[in-house]
Amino acid sequence: MKINLLSSFAAGMLFTTTICGAIYLSGKNDVANSTAKSSVTTSTEKVQLSDDEMKSQLEAKGYVVQTKAENDKQVQDAKASVQTKAAPAATDAAKTETRVVINVADGMTSIDVGRILVSANIVKNAFDFSKDIEAKGLENKLRPGVFVVDSKMTYDQVVATIFK
Repeated sequence: MKINLLSSFAAGMLFTTTICGAIYLSGKNDVANSTAKSSVTTSTEKVQLSDDEMKSQLEAKGYVVQTKAENDKQVQDAKASVQTKAAPAATDAAKTETRVVINVADGMTSIDVGRILVSANIVKNAFDFSKDIEAKGLENKLRPGVFVVDSKMTYDQVVATIFK
């Protein structure tokens, strides 16, 4: 190719892009602006619901709606009922309940569980507990997990809670 031909082509491209850019930036294309303006015009109105409308919408969705006074009264009633129930419980101070949370991990055995129960004063001897579990055939049914055991539970209930 000749240099003269190549420079003519480059000059033509430069001239064409200058004209296209000037037309684009002048913004005199009314058709494009009018369609863009008509599609952009939207209006937003803020609607203020009344208290009854808000309450009915919330209740329709399953919420419980209370005023502050209703909530305060309900809290006071709950506190009063707890205090009346706590008074008889204070007289039964001799009957203390021990609640133990046992975290059984993979690889633990019945003797390990028995040691935890002995430390909580629920079982007297960990070895006897382990032997009893073996006698019942439950040594392979120790479930991993977190279990809550209290001192008011019977021995069989404790075993049923941890082994299954």
